[in-house]
Amino acid sequence: MTTMHDPWGQTSTGTPDAAAGAAKPRRGEPLLRLTWTDPVTGAHGYLVVHTLVSGLATGGTRMRAGCTMSEVEDLAFGMAAKTATFELPVGGAKGGIDFDPKDPRAVEVLERFCQAMRPWLDAHWVTAEDLGVPQHLIDEVFARLGLGQSYHAAISRAANPERTLRRVTAGLNAPVPGGLLLGDVIGGYGVAQACLGAANAWGWDTGETTVAIQGIGTMGGGAAWYLHEAGMRVVAVADAAGTLYHPDGLDVPALLDLRDAYGEIDRDRVPAEVQRLPRNAVISTAADILVPAAISYAITPDNTVDVAAKVVVEAANAATTPEAEAMLAAQGIPVIPDFVANAGAAAWAWWLLLGQVGADPADSFLRLRTEMQAKVALLLGQWIVDGVPPRQTAHDLADTNRRALAEAGEETPLVIP
Repeated sequence: MTTMHDPWGQTSTGTPDAAAGAAKPRRGEPLLRLTWTDPVTGAHGYLVVHTLVSGLATGGTRMRAGCTMSEVEDLAFGMAAKTATFELPVGGAKGGIDFDPKDPRAVEVLERFCQAMRPWLDAHWVTAEDLGVPQHLIDEVFARLGLGQSYHAAISRAANPERTLRRVTAGLNAPVPGGLLLGDVIGGYGVAQACLGAANAWGWDTGETTVAIQGIGTMGGGAAWYLHEAGMRVVAVADAAGTLYHPDGLDVPALLDLRDAYGEIDRDRVPAEVQRLPRNAVISTAADILVPAAISYAITPDNTVDVAAKVVVEAANAATTPEAEAMLAAQGIPVIPDFVANAGAAAWAWWLLLGQVGADPADSFLRLRTEMQAKVALLLGQWIVDGVPPRQTAHDLADTNRRALAEAGEETPLVIP
């Protein structure tokens, strides 16, 4: 198994990205918005801090051509929802740079962005990998700036920063089956557990449950790997070159090994019996679960009628527009929202920072499996019994957790061992 950090088409200007401007926002007013202009290329970068808790906010930094302030605002709101849903003692933020990550100047642009945002990165904003920005790259940039590692703002508050950095480094680099590292796969593992939780909610047999996955980068590829390992039939995967489909299930490990540096599968080496379909055919694939794990706003009012799945599990941030989600609900198709389904990496990072898990992957997998499946069971239980959309139930849970945190003393200094 290999890992890729260019899940699918972040440089594209096709319909899904165009829908971003038309989608109604799912957010309240953020604490602050910052806009940066690169003095060399003229590229724009954005930081949105939606909430601060104990003076900290967490959220990745993405880079893609066409990234907008509105997009970053949506994502920051989603991060705030993630941290509240998983009871993490930190607020939500997001960074975004409107630049092609394949451009040879991309790393320099990222470094200048981080330098400009240094006051926040030094003391308040804990960032990490996101679309177009792999973790190893952002860590290299942080090291060059003298900040050590992208979790710097939290690590610097620890009682023993050196010990905390060793724990974080050991956790991120813990080897897991498949030849990868725990930090590379934990997000995809969480998505897989959300899918397994959905199957459990309806009492589906794991071996008979089918999945279609749009995007096979870090998140989609990891989810495909762990669903295949669990015995589910991954019948379709899509990358920028198209959809690969086999009704009896794909050989996921073999396909993942055929990916190039940009996350595309080498079609010349794909078995002849695997069908080659158009890229967007993954949306209409006959499967029990659809996992959009590529670009934001992939499911819009224009293609909801094509969705053949019984449930959508959002692995990509804001994968479904609000209008499309309402239309899917009317069709009897619930959507497990991104701030639950893809929160595994963010939640795990803070469990690691707080010393609640360590370098043993088994402990991390158990914690995430238990929490993710319990939350999905709650969301789908409310949907099955009362018809309450999963997003509403998840937001209610987040609000309850926020109130509990406030009552416990939200401004109490965060203790990081």
